[in-house]
Amino acid sequence: MDFQIIIQLILAVVLGSLIGIEREYKRKEAGMRTYSLVCLGAAFFTIVSFETFKMFINQSGINFDPTRIVGQIVLGIGFLGAGLIIFRDHHIEGLTTAAGLWVAAAVGAAIGAKFYFPAIFVSLLAIAILAGLRLIEEKLFNKS
Repeated sequence: MDFQIIIQLILAVVLGSLIGIEREYKRKEAGMRTYSLVCLGAAFFTIVSFETFKMFINQSGINFDPTRIVGQIVLGIGFLGAGLIIFRDHHIEGLTTAAGLWVAAAVGAAIGAKFYFPAIFVSLLAIAILAGLRLIEEKLFNKS
């Protein structure tokens, strides 16, 4: 079991880092390290929650729902994201970074819940959105 948890945590760091590459390339404050830490933290909180649930599953009088931690991860990342978003010179900054961190947390939670294929697929989609759609925006809408 411990080896599987280590693999889950390493996968969370790898996928979080991959999602953060584009932000790093664009020299945003939240890059590979931030994304990998968010993904790792979400994965670890989810793992701890599910493993703790297993410890108390057969004990009477204990009401324990391991999925509640996922809701708390979403809430916590929402606060982190809100701190990143600012309105400056008649435009909003940090919105894409906040949304990316939200997705990285979801990927981490999925890894923690052992949903490996969906986590990898969502990571690839996020990378395609961050990098691929930026190219389309630049070509079609003259954004830099």
